[in-house]
Amino acid sequence: MSVKSASGQHTLREQNLALVAQEIFLAPTPISRATVSGRTGLTRATVSALVDFLVDASIVAELEPVAPKGAGRPAVPLVPAKGTYFGIGLEVTVTSLVGVIYDLTGTQLAHLEILHRPNLSPDQTFQALARLTTELIARASKQVAAPPGVTPVIAGVALALPGLVDPNSGSLRIAPNLGWQNLDPVDTSAIAFAIAEATGQNVTVTIGNEAKFGAIAQTFSSDLSTFIYVSSDVGIGSTIMMNGAPFFGRRGWSGELGHVTIDPDGPRCTCGSLGCLEQYAGRNAVFKAAGLDQDAHLHDLLSRVQDGPGLEAIGRAGAALGAALSDYVNLIDIDTIVLGGIYAPLTPFLQPVIVATLKDKVLSAQWSQFSVVAAPVEFDAAPIGAARQVLRGVYEHPAQWINQEPV
Repeated sequence: MSVKSASGQHTLREQNLALVAQEIFLAPTPISRATVSGRTGLTRATVSALVDFLVDASIVAELEPVAPKGAGRPAVPLVPAKGTYFGIGLEVTVTSLVGVIYDLTGTQLAHLEILHRPNLSPDQTFQALARLTTELIARASKQVAAPPGVTPVIAGVALALPGLVDPNSGSLRIAPNLGWQNLDPVDTSAIAFAIAEATGQNVTVTIGNEAKFGAIAQTFSSDLSTFIYVSSDVGIGSTIMMNGAPFFGRRGWSGELGHVTIDPDGPRCTCGSLGCLEQYAGRNAVFKAAGLDQDAHLHDLLSRVQDGPGLEAIGRAGAALGAALSDYVNLIDIDTIVLGGIYAPLTPFLQPVIVATLKDKVLSAQWSQFSVVAAPVEFDAAPIGAARQVLRGVYEHPAQWINQEPV
């Protein structure tokens, strides 16, 4: 007879704890211990003990008991705890710094955006992000009250950056539109120090590519699971999502759709190459083709879609996007395209052009059902996805947070 080692039992307990937590968090409506037991195959006694751990750690909360329709004891609905853990998502764009805070219920507790000058150094930018983060925490703390005796735990900070980001090493190789390169590693200590000063908690700050965080945000707000996410501000980023998970590539550098060559003799891009998609379908290119200044707003472009230059500019962008996406679809066989950033509100105008181009250029077109849709989370998707990804770590690995106390 084999006997499990203590470490094996410990691992099994952690796995079961994660299994129970995910059943509660992913359920569309509050569920009871009995329902969790039925879905997981764990005994009711085991589920009850594990739920108690999650409640004590303020990861799960209990609602008022619900009387049964027939005989039996009242069921206690279980839900994600409110206001106990904060996930912070930050983003650096060419024109702004954005931050959001979410709690485990998926509620946005704070949002803040400040203008950003692209000529600022990385150090200056991260100092500004540190100040923004301090203000975010103050706003979130006023927005929601944690249960009595519970001090909210900041589960982490995730920073979305444009460009080639290696999330494993914490380095940024290049962000052409910011003029940054070879930050190895990205020094986020100013952000962590600001949080420590404001809350007394030592927090990990991770980094990732903005398009990947943006794609992750879509999976929290819809049934989307396998799709190509394409978003644009100044640059153009993309992510392949397979069964709800992003494809990173070997070093996390996949998805640089904006630097796919459309015309080898085209205009020079900020990356140094010629004829990149960004020069035809990026925000600046579309605004310029529509006769708008670079500091114009999206509503200025939308107001011009009925005139010649505006509609022509969007059509040109759609054709370029369609050509680039045709290569994408031919290579990876995904026929759902999700348009985010400035593309989301332009989807009614871009969609017909992109679909027509896909039908013309994709080998499998006659057997495919192409779907080009606006992103459920149109704007600020990157910081939103970053914050919610931080919190996903709490309910996917709850054992790490059991008996977790603010430092």
